[in-house]
Amino acid sequence: MKIGYFVNSALPGSGNRSNEVLEQFSRHRVELYDISAGLQPATDMLLSFGGDGTFLSAARNCAREGVPILGINCGRMGFLADARPELVVDSIVGGNYSVEECDILAVQSDSLPSALWPYAINEVAFNRNGANMIGIDVKLDGYLLPTYWADGLLVSTSAGSTAYSLSAGGPICAPSLRAFLIVPVAPHNLNVRPLVVPSGSVIELEPHDSSDKVLFSIDNQSVMLSKGTGVKLAVAPFKLRRVRLSNLGFFGALQEKLFWGQDIRNK
Repeated sequence: MKIGYFVNSALPGSGNRSNEVLEQFSRHRVELYDISAGLQPATDMLLSFGGDGTFLSAARNCAREGVPILGINCGRMGFLADARPELVVDSIVGGNYSVEECDILAVQSDSLPSALWPYAINEVAFNRNGANMIGIDVKLDGYLLPTYWADGLLVSTSAGSTAYSLSAGGPICAPSLRAFLIVPVAPHNLNVRPLVVPSGSVIELEPHDSSDKVLFSIDNQSVMLSKGTGVKLAVAPFKLRRVRLSNLGFFGALQEKLFWGQDIRNK
């Protein structure tokens, strides 16, 4: 088995935890290498040591190639990076894991810097740059929706429903659901609700603001764009292949990480 690894050395404790896991893999004669020099051919899996931000950065190295990625939690909560370091080696070597495939958003715009990876695993978002709210025009498969007046607007994948979308009041979706979520951030409309659309939809966004610039983000990448700059979103031609250890799963992670359903009446 050939495994690459990506370590967030800036995160306290990640170095020690990653060394322990890698040493255990070495005892099982697993071939290991640091992907800082690039992904090598015939890689079976990529390990991400850190938090969710580390996972997103690491996934850019392997998503297009279809290499599965496992997020190992060396930070705080961690939802994408949900695997406990002490459980990783026995689970992987013993085959006690599954690989789920999740849709990714492809982002098209002539105004995006070439350095940005134009795909979103979690979400893309427009956010206001100044004190005033912004208006965002949205077209869904060419049909113009009512303008969203809000602090921002995000379009999330199903896998990203537990990230920024959750904080903005969006629904929780199973990662394998083929859907995208259109979620306003602090909308100034009483009748605006998040919208769930098929992942085969083409979504076009165009912000207008009183200031000259708006903040645009793709996962943990961000850039300032001129108002009136449009972006087009569609499903990417490849999927994220995410490794889940068998002891947890999506709904187990909801309960453990987000305390879903915790109630003194539940035994």
